[in-house]
Amino acid sequence: MNVMESKIGSPNQSLDIGGPAQPLLVVRNLRKFFPVRGGPFESTNKFVHAVDDISFSVAKGTTLGVVGESGCGKSTTARLIAKLVQPDDGTIIFDGEGVDEFGGIELKTFRRQLQMVFQDSFASLNPRLTIIDTIAYGPRVHGVSKDEALTRARNLLTRVSLDPDQFGFRYPHELSGGQRQRINIARALAFEPRMVILDEAVAALDKSVQAQVLNLLQELKAEHQLTYLFISHDLHVVHYMCDEVMVMYLGQIVETGPVDTIYRRAAHPYTRALLSAVPSMDPANRTHQPPLAGDPPNPINPAPGCRFRDRCPYAESVCTARSPRLLQSVASKAPDTHRVACHMSNMQSGHSLATNASQA
Repeated sequence: MNVMESKIGSPNQSLDIGGPAQPLLVVRNLRKFFPVRGGPFESTNKFVHAVDDISFSVAKGTTLGVVGESGCGKSTTARLIAKLVQPDDGTIIFDGEGVDEFGGIELKTFRRQLQMVFQDSFASLNPRLTIIDTIAYGPRVHGVSKDEALTRARNLLTRVSLDPDQFGFRYPHELSGGQRQRINIARALAFEPRMVILDEAVAALDKSVQAQVLNLLQELKAEHQLTYLFISHDLHVVHYMCDEVMVMYLGQIVETGPVDTIYRRAAHPYTRALLSAVPSMDPANRTHQPPLAGDPPNPINPAPGCRFRDRCPYAESVCTARSPRLLQSVASKAPDTHRVACHMSNMQSGHSLATNASQA
C-alpha cells in the first residue's frame, strides 16, 4: 500500500453503486444554446448552437478523449457536465443516479466526485492563497478538519513530486507552468474524486514537462481507479492517453469509438481530415495539400442537414436535405462501439457512396 492509499484512502470502490459494468457517466440529449443579441429590426431570435443534442457514456476506469476544432463544443460540454454551466436540455447520470434531480445525487456530493483541471494553470489558482492552502481549501469547505486537510495537501504535494516544505508556502506566481498544473491536479485529487475532466490540461506546457504530467496522470489513474474525460487538440496525446475517442464538429458528435479503431479506420471525412493533419516524423510522409478547405459554418442557427457538408468532398443532395444520425459504422470491426454520423455509412441514406463504404 502506498502513501496515498494509507493516508488519503481510495474511496472509489466503496462508492461504486452499479458495479464495473455500469458506466460512470451517461449523457443523454445534452443541449446548450447561447442567445445572440440581434439588430433592432430583427424579429427572429438567434442562438449559437454550442452543444446540440449529444449523447455518450464513459465506462468506469477508462479515459474518453474529446477532439475537434476550436469552437466545436468540447469545453462547453465539459462545463455542462461539471455543472459550471446550466444546460438547456438533457440528462446527466452519474453511476446510475441523476445529477441535481429529485431522488438523485446532490450537487455538492456530485462535485466532490467529479473534478476539473483547466488549461490555464495560473488563472485556475487563487493568487492570494499559498499552495498548501489552495489544496486544503476545498476539503475544508466540504467538512474536513483543518489538520486532516493540511495533511492531505502535504501528501498530495509529495505525490505530484513537489516537496511540501519547499513549495507548500509559495504563491502561484512563484511557480512554473508545469508546477502550477501539478498543483491543479493535486487540488482536484484532494476531494478524492471518481472522475476528473481534463480540459486541455497539458496544452500550455512544453513537450518535456507535458510528458511528465501525462505520465503522472496515468499513474494517478491506476492508483485511484480514476475515470478521465480528456479534452485535447493534440491527437498524439489523445492516442497515448485515451481508450475511447469522441470527435465533435459544430456542437455535434460525428464519430466515436475505440481509439485504435478511430486512428486506423476512421469512417467520417472530418475525422480522417483531422488525422491527416497530424505531423509525422517520417520526412517522406508529408502533407502537400490542406486536408480541409474553407472555414466552419456559422454556428448561429445552422441550417438543417449535415453541418460538415460545405467542407466535405463527398457531399450530395441528401447531405443538405437531412442530418445524419449517429449509427454503427458499417465498415468497422467493432460494431458495438464504433459509431459515425455520416450518410456514407448508412445504407438507407440514399448517398451514392453508401454501398462502397459498406464494402470497405
